[in-house]
Amino acid sequence: MAKNVGGIDRIIRAVVGIGLICYAMSNLPGAEDWMVPAGVVGFIVLLTAIFGFCPAYLPFGIKTCKAK
Repeated sequence: MAKNVGGIDRIIRAVVGIGLICYAMSNLPGAEDWMVPAGVVGFIVLLTAIFGFCPAYLPFGIKTCKAK
């Protein structure tokens, strides 16, 4: 698996992923319907930030990391 997610992209993904996971764990009124989907999406986004690889980028040939 070659990395295809760059620095700024990884930071944004990590912040969004953590935010979605925190939202999923909150007890906000009216959030019950969105807790599980937000948690799953947040977990996936956080994993792509950690590993630096996004499978959705492959079909489009997108790479946000610097070429070596």
